[in-house]
Amino acid sequence: MSNSPTTPGLAAGRLAPAVLAENFTDLHPALDRHEAQVAADRCYFCHDAPCMTACPTSIDIPLFIRQIATGTAEAAARTIFDQNILGGICARVCPTETLCEEACVRMEAEGAPVEIGRLQRHATDRLMARNDHPYQRAAETGKRVAVVGAGPAGLACAHRLAMKGHQVVIYDSHPKPGGLNEYGIAAYKSTEDFAQAEVNWLLGIGGITVETGRALGSDLTLAGLQQEYDALFLAIGLAGVNALSVPGDDLATDAVSFISDLRQASDLDNLPVGRHVVVIGGGMTAVDAAVQSRLLGAENVTLAYRRGPEQMAASQFERDLAASNGVRILTNVRPVALHGDAGLREVELEHTSTADGTLRGTGETFRLPVDQLFSAIGQTLQGAPEGLEIDGGKIRVDATGRSTLPGIWAGGDCASGGEDLTVTAVAEGRDAAEDIHRALIHDSEGNLLLLQTTGGRSDG
Repeated sequence: MSNSPTTPGLAAGRLAPAVLAENFTDLHPALDRHEAQVAADRCYFCHDAPCMTACPTSIDIPLFIRQIATGTAEAAARTIFDQNILGGICARVCPTETLCEEACVRMEAEGAPVEIGRLQRHATDRLMARNDHPYQRAAETGKRVAVVGAGPAGLACAHRLAMKGHQVVIYDSHPKPGGLNEYGIAAYKSTEDFAQAEVNWLLGIGGITVETGRALGSDLTLAGLQQEYDALFLAIGLAGVNALSVPGDDLATDAVSFISDLRQASDLDNLPVGRHVVVIGGGMTAVDAAVQSRLLGAENVTLAYRRGPEQMAASQFERDLAASNGVRILTNVRPVALHGDAGLREVELEHTSTADGTLRGTGETFRLPVDQLFSAIGQTLQGAPEGLEIDGGKIRVDATGRSTLPGIWAGGDCASGGEDLTVTAVAEGRDAAEDIHRALIHDSEGNLLLLQTTGGRSDG
């Protein structure tokens, strides 16, 4: 699958710079103080709040909304950050419509939930703007932990470990830290370089060193890291992309690369896009690629998904967002071939049906004109570290994030367990850090351990 195939239909500058700038403004503008007060006043402050149960990081949502209602937004932010140190980006990209807001009692009573996500952003933005980190490190423990991967799970783990007094080194293969927050989400969901601003703010805790351009399997090995550090946390994500595996699939572009290129583009006017774009997939990455193609000036954008709409991973909000931006959504179709000589010209799609849970092609096909096709059919673990047990294509871990090798934990998209969401990755990184701390320092009865559960150094 090509990252940037040469196709005659691709062109940059389809829209005027002013139009592009307007198209990529903030999807959910920040609430001002008065708007936040009005939104907070809608909360019932439930004692057994279903919204809190629905939050993967278990933020005390009624408490932080009450704090906003009483004019103490900075205290509300502290309530959020206690559970989710990346609460700022999660407020922007988290699918609240299927998590906390879907569970909101107001949703059941009135059909409109409390705007939990926007209230969370209001609080976290206020505190982060003060440029003084709200947490202080504990006394130095003398222990050193390596975190491989500077995405949400790795950053959350590193911050919690640093707060406990450990020294942490984060390694990441990209030029900049942030992981999917920096490279993998729609540009209109995180504007004004927020992902990097949040990383810089998080590092204000101290005790964390970031080394970019360092990848496991090239200049880093598990054995080498185990020799140097007391514990390892792997948050390497899913770097591989699934191929379409149909004739002509070398003419396709993977949607992840497209989104990354767009996120890192200094001038959207120079980013080429097709006139007729097709996106294969049914998740949020597919929707992000489709919507952003339209915002760049593509005339026709079609999102094609192999199963029914109720089985799409993208939420109803995301699907409505796509439709409102002029994206046509076709369900129960799958690609069977890509056609073109000098470049991509047509995609051949087959209608599908499902019987007894099994997807089948009907044999009925049709073609669509296309000069740019994005594949968003899932990502895979690339270069699984030797010796780690793999479960369902991911690193097998237990409930605390421990892998099957002593002294090595894993979390985020690369690990078995929860959904592939930023907020879930944060929770896994945070919880793994707590378990790493216990393993390095104390057992459940408070007795000092001598690193018997780790494969790392014993001289720290």
